[in-house]
Amino acid sequence: MQKLLILSLALMVSLTSCVSQKKYDELQASIDTREAKLRDDLSKRDQELNRYAERLADCERRETQLQGQVQNAETQVKIREEQITDLKQQRDRSVEQVGDLTVLSQGANANIGNTLKQLEGKDKYIRLLQNAKSKADSINLALAVNLKKVLRDGIDDQDVDIKVDKTVVYINLSDKMLYKSGSYEITDRAGEVLAKIAAIAKSRPNLELMVEGYTDNVSISTNCIKDNWDLSVLRSTSVVKALQRDYGIDPNRLVAAGRGEYNALASNDTAEGRSTNRRTRIILLPKLNEFYDLLDPAKIPE
Repeated sequence: MQKLLILSLALMVSLTSCVSQKKYDELQASIDTREAKLRDDLSKRDQELNRYAERLADCERRETQLQGQVQNAETQVKIREEQITDLKQQRDRSVEQVGDLTVLSQGANANIGNTLKQLEGKDKYIRLLQNAKSKADSINLALAVNLKKVLRDGIDDQDVDIKVDKTVVYINLSDKMLYKSGSYEITDRAGEVLAKIAAIAKSRPNLELMVEGYTDNVSISTNCIKDNWDLSVLRSTSVVKALQRDYGIDPNRLVAAGRGEYNALASNDTAEGRSTNRRTRIILLPKLNEFYDLLDPAKIPE
């Protein structure tokens, strides 16, 4: 038995060795070609599978977007329905209000008439105030022009400042022109400007004159002057007395006031600022009774 097996193996080896090398190579090449084709087909199938997967994912995304759009559209529909409901309610309320307006009583109509009359009266008073202001502005402007014309000659512009403020005209006079240094005694030079102011005041008997004294913040203390309050008042009274005594201004038209170092026009930190703050202001005021006459309703222009 063993000898037979050995003989068979020897026969098989002999037969295998009989196959030519050429045949073997052809078979091997055919196998390689088929294997390459199968791999190429498999690669193409994988690519197609990937494309189908991408299309499926894109479809799923579009489906999600469409679902979101549908939900948004449903929400908008609900909002529109609520708005329609609200508009209907407003319409119903408006109809009710119109119905209420159509049944106004005679008393309500009378109240409306009274209100219109009151508004008409207020309109007339507004016109009155406007006319009064225009008249006061015109008077003050003319007064300021006259003062500047009269005071212009022979007086330094730095020592005299004329302005219109709201309903009054005022004249700022420097202390170096009016008073001797550190005192409240009137100088000879002050007579020039006071005489001209007095002439204007006499031509306008309907005006009152308020004289206000101002100082800088440098402290002062003498036997006669305790502080800047005293100095400002004494200087204003000196001007008032001069207008009464020397220029014949009715004292009933004169008012003296002192403002001390307060209501400064400039900083007291410099010599120039302190010089600006040391001043006397003469304010030309309309008499109160004549001012109130401008507001008399009986004088409203038609």
